[in-house]
Amino acid sequence: CKEALDKASGDMNAAIDILRKSGMASAVTKEGRETNEGLIGAGESGKAVALVEVNAETDFVTQNEKFKQFLKEVAQEAADAAIDSLPALMQKSFSKDSSVTLDQYRALVMQSLGENIQVKRVFLLPKSPDLSIGIYSHMGGKIVVAVVLTGGAGQEALARDIAMHIAAESPEYLSPEEVPAAVRAKEEEIARGQVQGKPANIVNNIVTGK
Repeated sequence: CKEALDKASGDMNAAIDILRKSGMASAVTKEGRETNEGLIGAGESGKAVALVEVNAETDFVTQNEKFKQFLKEVAQEAADAAIDSLPALMQKSFSKDSSVTLDQYRALVMQSLGENIQVKRVFLLPKSPDLSIGIYSHMGGKIVVAVVLTGGAGQEALARDIAMHIAAESPEYLSPEEVPAAVRAKEEEIARGQVQGKPANIVNNIVTGK
């Protein structure tokens, strides 16, 4: 800070600009590093619910409060502006500091935490009077489930309860009718292999149940 003030001849605002520029320059050198750890954050506004995935290099950094705050703020920015495009989101001005974009804010967080940080995905669920949206976050954002119920608003608690069960069971399909025939045939073959040596009618009943 003292170096920046010296360079700026004591001008506080100019010194802040110098620090920002140096931070963003140092962030560029980290951009190529792999980011295999991350969390999903949820933001909600009157217009939409937004889910955003932010990754870092290590699980240690994803548990840092600055990382979590950045995740929370980016998700809320997406929900407030109802943005479902990642490039558009990152070029948006940060509502708490309009002098920087969200991507520049990301660079400042990178400088602070010392790791490459990447916003990987954004997913938007627009609200409407005939929908109830429930969000359940598991393991601090490692798994996040969104459930949308049609038929009217006001059932968000039910939607969240269903989302909690989805997080626990990890189903791949919403109903049996959605299961592709090839997947069903493979599962039936595996189920028959598990109940060998029993009468055919009993085997069929067990396979149907599974």
